[in-house]
Amino acid sequence: MADFYATLGLDRGASQDEIKKSYRKLALKFHPDKNPGDQSAEEKFKEAAEAYEVLKDPDKRARYDQFGAAGVNGSGGAAPFDFDISDALRTFMSGIGGFGGGIDELFGGRGRGRQRTMRGSDLRVSIALTLEEIAAGTEKKIRIKRHETCATCGGNGAADSGGVVTCPVCQGVGEIRQVQRSLLGQIVNITQCRNCDGSGKVIDRPCRTCHGDGRTKQSREIKISIPAGVAAGNYMTLKGEGNRGPRGAAAGDLLVLFDEKPHNLFIRHNNNVLLSVNISFAEAATGTTLEVPTLDGKAKLKFPPGIQSGHLLRMRGKGFPGLRGRGRGDQLVNIQVVSPQHLTTAQSKVYEQLRKAETPIAGKDRFTKFSQ
Repeated sequence: MADFYATLGLDRGASQDEIKKSYRKLALKFHPDKNPGDQSAEEKFKEAAEAYEVLKDPDKRARYDQFGAAGVNGSGGAAPFDFDISDALRTFMSGIGGFGGGIDELFGGRGRGRQRTMRGSDLRVSIALTLEEIAAGTEKKIRIKRHETCATCGGNGAADSGGVVTCPVCQGVGEIRQVQRSLLGQIVNITQCRNCDGSGKVIDRPCRTCHGDGRTKQSREIKISIPAGVAAGNYMTLKGEGNRGPRGAAAGDLLVLFDEKPHNLFIRHNNNVLLSVNISFAEAATGTTLEVPTLDGKAKLKFPPGIQSGHLLRMRGKGFPGLRGRGRGDQLVNIQVVSPQHLTTAQSKVYEQLRKAETPIAGKDRFTKFSQ
């Protein structure tokens, strides 16, 4: 995927005004209405809108600067943005107000306005994952309730083929134009028609199932492939899996947020995993090899002779994979030498013999400054 800053011809320190101006310039240059039938121009128009959607938002921009495309959606192997031309046009239309003019001004005057439809709303779900699922990646099935296309009317909201008529207020244009005269000349104010919500059509005889909305509430099972390495706060966007828009409009998206379930042994720290292991005095003194649990099973770990409490051993590559597929974290094992609390008579004799046989700790080494 191209770098969003390079797409807009900017460096990473660009201001919000510079981002907006650069996008405006590219959007006007490559707009489909100015380049009919030019696929290359359409691609550039979509790429500019895609970049602007991320860089205009301070939070998205910060995550993109740190993690790249994965940081703003967490979508793994799926196409992260997958902008289509309707998305790009919607971005362009939403930015018009900030550019200081309407469609007529931007394109040198047009006879009729563009009909607009209302996109369906987005949905959001949260999924809690075990650390093992995060380490390996997983697939989840969830059930959601969302607006679907009405099966009775096919989504147009009408009871029959003649149930949809041209809006009598805007005459099918979808916009209302008001011309005001001032000392500076004519001022044309264009607003969306409230009678038809900009569609140019109204329902004369509504469908009895959906009552003219063109959609009904239904339950659907969604399968989600979750890449390895996600973290709490990451999310992925499933385009078109949100609520269907009214009367045939495009569907919104489904935003899947991730959370982490607490683990009875492991603690996650970035891409590393932390584990404490208790060993006996004898194991610490003479050294030992133990099988310790890991995120993907068990692995042997060698404890050198004389190891002390608080010492960290590193098991390389036993942590979490990077979300962008770069490297893998480690498992850090914290050693705790456990003092026996209840000794048998035989054990007490052995420890007494050991105490007499071992070299006493010198006075200068026995006492040290307390450290927090």
